[in-house]
Amino acid sequence: MTRGFYIGRFQPYHEGHHAMVARIAEEVDELVLGIGSADQSHTARNPFTAGERIMMITKTLDELDIVTYAVPIEDLNRNSVWVSHVQSMSPRFEVAYSNNPLVIRLFEEAGIEVRQSPMFRRDEFEGTEVRERMAAGKNWQALVPDAVVDVIDEIDGIERLQQITDTDATDGDGGDDPE
Repeated sequence: MTRGFYIGRFQPYHEGHHAMVARIAEEVDELVLGIGSADQSHTARNPFTAGERIMMITKTLDELDIVTYAVPIEDLNRNSVWVSHVQSMSPRFEVAYSNNPLVIRLFEEAGIEVRQSPMFRRDEFEGTEVRERMAAGKNWQALVPDAVVDVIDEIDGIERLQQITDTDATDGDGGDDPE
């Protein structure tokens, strides 16, 4: 049995993430999704809590034929121990999936196989674009799975994002998001 690991902030979980997960599911028996920056929420860059992101992911992944685990991974801001931190928070895994150069480097230095996948319509499906559309009252629903729309509606996520975006803009913390 092979278990893979895929980390993202999933702010929110969108169709690009979903396409990547579907591809990974073809290669592994089980998949661990690491909810990165789990300690961050209620900001323009990270509006949703780890628990809300876990809801988005688990409700969406019910349709895939793969065992998945969603685990929160808090930021350490210490790259030299980050992989061991991830391993301590996660079920054991044999292969990590990422396209982030730093994440690739850290896993490889720790002796973990890393596989990259082509990103799915990256120009359209990225967290920054989804959040900007939400804050501006534009159509964001087409960029995320239906289950994510339901969760965001349930938690009044649009109202939260619009409110914190207004607050953050005045504080100068609107931030650029390279996702």
